[in-house]
Amino acid sequence: MIYERIRNLREDKDLTQTDIARYLHVSQRTYSRYENDERAIPIEILALLADFHHTSVDYLIGRTDIFSPYPKTAGRQRK
Repeated sequence: MIYERIRNLREDKDLTQTDIARYLHVSQRTYSRYENDERAIPIEILALLADFHHTSVDYLIGRTDIFSPYPKTAGRQRK
């Protein structure tokens, strides 16, 4: 599901794999491998993709169908 979602989000914005790869500071081939389920996507890259597409990592990985991102927090609260 994640691979389908990141591809669809990219295509919906009429962006190429190269466009997204530049944003992520990876090669186009690396990004292509993410979209084709040939390489696991590191959590840091997932977070960047979620920010880029204004959604949540949970949406990208299929844990929710709600596209809206989570609200940003001012800082972490310590328990």
